[in-house]
Amino acid sequence: MPYHFLEVAITPNVRLAQAEMGTDQIWLGDHHRESDHFTDSELAFISERDSFYIASVSETGWPYVQHRGGPKGFLKIVDKKTLAFADYRGNRQYISTGNFAANDRACLFLVDYPRRARLKIYMHVEKLALDADPALTDLVFDAGYRAEAERIFRLRLEAFDWNCPQHITPRYTEHEVEKAVRPLRERLAELESENAELRTRLEALGGK
Repeated sequence: MPYHFLEVAITPNVRLAQAEMGTDQIWLGDHHRESDHFTDSELAFISERDSFYIASVSETGWPYVQHRGGPKGFLKIVDKKTLAFADYRGNRQYISTGNFAANDRACLFLVDYPRRARLKIYMHVEKLALDADPALTDLVFDAGYRAEAERIFRLRLEAFDWNCPQHITPRYTEHEVEKAVRPLRERLAELESENAELRTRLEALGGK
């Protein structure tokens, strides 16, 4: 099965919208990827994320988008077609959980803000009890992360595509900022130490 993201995403009404805007010819023809799994590029990108957005659809047809966050790499790679994550307790509304019980289709949106890169993925979601698959439970749990897991979601790949970097405002985590400014802090400390030493020498010379 090829990566048929546009085959899934582009419906007849989407075609009409493209025609109205004069872009329908751009997306005609074969645009899918000749593969049925994530490549190393996608796997590396996924493993570096500490958050993502996941969209579901309710029985009434209304979409719902939820943010998921955790330690870097909390969205685990089971294999090249499968991802999984521990669903930690939040506000206890369980909207996504309920939606997936009726419709297992989901769309994930992963963003690397500093590099202005984003990956969108269509997946099928399966809810599992924490004790349903001990090996999977061991995989998705992050030691030291203080949160209560209620279930596991296993996600099977349907299609993916990369978005262009337009209109992504670069944002940085506290860790990324600290890493960037650490050399400046270290250099500043060196200069302050040198300055203090020079002041001491000048004071000593002035006292003679």
